[in-house]
Amino acid sequence: MNAPVSSPSLTKNQTLVFDVLSRSEAPMSAYTILDKLRDHGFRAPLQVYRALDKLTELGIVHRLESLNAFVACAHRESTCCGAGHGHGTVAFAICESCGQVSEFHDHEVDHRLGDWARGRGFRPAKTTIEIRGLCRGCAA
Repeated sequence: MNAPVSSPSLTKNQTLVFDVLSRSEAPMSAYTILDKLRDHGFRAPLQVYRALDKLTELGIVHRLESLNAFVACAHRESTCCGAGHGHGTVAFAICESCGQVSEFHDHEVDHRLGDWARGRGFRPAKTTIEIRGLCRGCAA
C-alpha cells in the first residue's frame, strides 16, 4: 500500500479519511470509515462524505460503484488520474471471493473509448471500469 499523502491542500478530515483508506487492504464504505474515525472526532456521515468528495475530485481516492465503497488510488504518482494528471480511464478487477481490488490503467483502452465517444459527439465526464470475478489466489 502506498504511504499516506501529506499535503497542505488537504484538510485534517480529508487527511484522516485518506490515511484510513491508504492503510486498508480492502475497499471501505463511508460508514466503515466513520466507525474507524469516531475517536478522531467524526460523528456524522456528512463529515466523511465531504472528505471523500474532495479526495475523489483530487483523484487520490476512487469510488467503486458496484460496491458503494472507496479505495485509495494505487497510482497516485503516475499519470492515470488525479489533479494535475491525465484523466484517463480507471479500471478495477474486483475479486468476488476475497474482496481484493486491483487498480489498473491501459492507454489503449483510453484511446479506444475516447475515439468511440468523439465519433458519437459524446463528452464523458468520468469513466470507470469494474471487472468482477476471481483473483489468481481464489481461482486456484
